[in-house]
Amino acid sequence: MKMIIAVVQDKDSQRLLNQLVDHNFRATKLATTGGFLKSGNTTFMIGTEDIRVDKCLEIIKESCQSRQQLVAPVSPMGGNADSYVPYPVEIEVGGATVFVLPIESFVQF
Repeated sequence: MKMIIAVVQDKDSQRLLNQLVDHNFRATKLATTGGFLKSGNTTFMIGTEDIRVDKCLEIIKESCQSRQQLVAPVSPMGGNADSYVPYPVEIEVGGATVFVLPIESFVQF
């Protein structure tokens, strides 16, 4: 048995949840916050049999697409910020960060 932990952007979470349910995966959905962009994320904890891990990873990959987003850079700390002009920077966001962990035992009450 494996535990799949997938951190996805909030924009992708409902699509992923619908696909997991359609393919009979059980998942726990947690609201989380990312450190880099300080934006909302969703973390899914999915327990599944070893033989279904590849299918679950395929669903995550299809549901969580990366995209470009404009972000305003943070002004420099200390020093002279008078000449600093914060132009938006385009970065890639989305996709998923996935961890697959072995589970020694599983108990459901």
